[in-house]
Amino acid sequence: MKILKKLLLFIIVYILLLHNIENTAYANSNITTQNPINVGVFLADLSNAFYSDLKKNLEELQKESGDKIKFTVFDGKANQSVQDDDISKELDSDFNVFVVASISSNEGEVIATLNKIVSTKHPLILYFPPTSALINIVKTYPASVVIAGDNEQGGNLEGKILADQWKSHKDTLDKNKDGTIQYIMLKGQPNNLLTSDRSIYPIRALNDAGIRTKELFSTFCNWQRDCSKTAIESQLLTFNGKIEAIISNNDNMAIGAIEALQKYGFNTGDSSKYIPVVGIGGVPEARKLIDQGLMTGTAVQDSKLHAKAIYDVAMNLASGADPIHDTGYKYDETGITIKIHYYNYVK
Repeated sequence: MKILKKLLLFIIVYILLLHNIENTAYANSNITTQNPINVGVFLADLSNAFYSDLKKNLEELQKESGDKIKFTVFDGKANQSVQDDDISKELDSDFNVFVVASISSNEGEVIATLNKIVSTKHPLILYFPPTSALINIVKTYPASVVIAGDNEQGGNLEGKILADQWKSHKDTLDKNKDGTIQYIMLKGQPNNLLTSDRSIYPIRALNDAGIRTKELFSTFCNWQRDCSKTAIESQLLTFNGKIEAIISNNDNMAIGAIEALQKYGFNTGDSSKYIPVVGIGGVPEARKLIDQGLMTGTAVQDSKLHAKAIYDVAMNLASGADPIHDTGYKYDETGITIKIHYYNYVK
């Protein structure tokens, strides 16, 4: 009996050791010491101001690094099929790390593509994952990490900017004098974590500040400026004189909203014809509108900070180190996600 117990114990220890060796090999199979480290960056849409700025900042970091790293950026053109094709073509390339900002909220489509990267054992940075199911891929694949904005904090900042504006100018902004903000919500993409967080937390921040809210209208504009412009033009006629704020999931749609407002004489500099518009992103055009007093404010998603995080983490993944080794970053409660903070921008 004692011999049987010892044999069983030996088998268990052997299996555990074998499993650990396999996991280590899996995570480190693409470790490299080559110069430069090649990183394939698959972004959602370079016509989006944030992604365009991110590309520029990655290129700047590449120049500053000398020969340490090389970023090759691919434009998904807001089309998941385009991104899927790009990734499939590069699976046999010499990229040491893949960075993917997926496009579709269809989990099946995106998971199939990410699994191709996992199967080739390339280190993976999942950037701004749109669904929780995609985050779970990282939990089961050792050589991967999530980088995302702190969406709860960003949404809270957006709500606080509007709350401060409302409290300071309530006499002119509260058109029907009922103490309630009647607002329009411009949303990003359906079934997207970013859209959900950026829609929930601004309203929660307003309510936490003691301000009542009432949604007049909301629409999904998929982050697009032209869509939001058309939507606001229509709703200005529908809710003539009743709209007291416009809350946008990103600056791109906020800028479209301001273009619509200006078409009807609002937000041109006359304080008596001003509707607060808040966004998220901090793109240069939005900052200019804020400086001119034509847009209320934005929660800045600093592309320089995001580019630096991608750079630091990619360098560690390529060398087999922990993604946050010697970076100052911390994982959130998931143990796999690095969150980049926002900060507000107002006049």
